[in-house]
Amino acid sequence: MPLPEILPITGIPTGKIPSNVIVCGDPERSDTIAQHFHESRLLSHRREFRTYIGSYKEMPVAVCSHGIGAPGASIAFEELIAAGAKNLVRCGTCGALQPDIYSGHIVIATGAVSNIGYAAVTVPAGYPALADYTLTASLNFAATESGRSFSTGIVLSTDGFYSGVNPAGSPEYQMMSAANVIAVEMECAALFIVGALRGVKTGAILAVDGNVLEGSGEQMESYNPRVNVVREAVEAQTDIALEALFRAYRTDHHAAG
Repeated sequence: MPLPEILPITGIPTGKIPSNVIVCGDPERSDTIAQHFHESRLLSHRREFRTYIGSYKEMPVAVCSHGIGAPGASIAFEELIAAGAKNLVRCGTCGALQPDIYSGHIVIATGAVSNIGYAAVTVPAGYPALADYTLTASLNFAATESGRSFSTGIVLSTDGFYSGVNPAGSPEYQMMSAANVIAVEMECAALFIVGALRGVKTGAILAVDGNVLEGSGEQMESYNPRVNVVREAVEAQTDIALEALFRAYRTDHHAAG
């Protein structure tokens, strides 16, 4: 059965998404990212899913917000892929899980510990959530070229933000830190799983907005992702993501030629 002309949840028109896409949680951030495009225009906006298309240098590109949490984000990823996406980079925020990583630092995820309910109903237990190697290498190259301080490694994806009663089996942050997991966030595992299932390349670059080992990352009284140091990191990660996608774009076009 053919796809509908307008995809049902995001409202994205089928076939109108270019190969290279940035995804982000906050719809307002999709507005900001689109300002980095040439001749950007709003393609669709339903619920938390706000999508722009435009170009970066000569590369057609899109950005789509996916909201908070794996289930809704996975819908955005699925429909973006159905509409034409081949390379997806998440530009998000995270809480640091290492004592030497603070607000404003950049994290590039190589994979994710998958503590999300979405994975439990989508793939077999133990299914790895891995970023694409080549796209991650492009992110590392672009980050190095930018001169920005960054770390590369495994992140923890989880469904909870504000703490509950920590039932048995839930990841303990100190244990994750000891295992060299470098940050915690909520959507990377879903992105990497969808990418593996659908055969597309995925990557993630994250701006640190607190260190959860110090209690500064997930406390309602102190959490503030809009401070200047985080805003600057978000701007930097956007430039890095676009350069990484452009590098992948040139590689793909050279191979095709």
